[in-house]
Amino acid sequence: MKEHPELRFGGGLEDVPERWPVSSSEVVHETGRVISVRRDTVQPDGRDSFVRDVVVHPGAVGVVALDGANRMLLVRQYRHPVGYRLLEPPAGLLDVQGEQYRLGAERELWEETGTKAADWRVLVDAFTSPGLTDEAIRIFLARDLSVAPEAFERRHEEADMETVWAPLVDVVGAALAGHLHNPILVMGSLAAWTALNGPGFDSLRPADAPWPAKDH
Repeated sequence: MKEHPELRFGGGLEDVPERWPVSSSEVVHETGRVISVRRDTVQPDGRDSFVRDVVVHPGAVGVVALDGANRMLLVRQYRHPVGYRLLEPPAGLLDVQGEQYRLGAERELWEETGTKAADWRVLVDAFTSPGLTDEAIRIFLARDLSVAPEAFERRHEEADMETVWAPLVDVVGAALAGHLHNPILVMGSLAAWTALNGPGFDSLRPADAPWPAKDH
């Protein structure tokens, strides 16, 4: 068997920014809402060109909000594309021009659950489907929770959202059992559980840590 190199934390175990030349690019579909579709002809040096359609997305933030007993705050929301009512962490699009990522997360936590948090940290960053879309998400950990002094008027899918608490250990168990499917919930709960039972929450990045996927 071929011997493959071993990477370690701090020793090459990281994604590397790289951009291959594009000989032509055009927007082939514009929805006028959240996304558009861009068609790129990619021309690697010394190799044949190829065409890729890219779903252009503004990005999103999610919030793993934990109380003092490490219960996770969730909403149950209807998702039309998949035909499920999913349990999800508070989350939303980065669709406010110039809004800081943490402020976007604070806004979503308030709008969806009427909750505020005093302690914010970056939990994990991810590309949702890097072979198809440039969508990047940042999941925050929020603690020291309190009830917001005023409520937000929800509309559309959010109008009848149910807000619930679930112990983090049970969320992790339900995700591993295949009962929960929202990607921000799955990634966020597993990351929070790993931090809680490993290096601790104080080891997490600060809430204003650089986000190269969105800051380039």
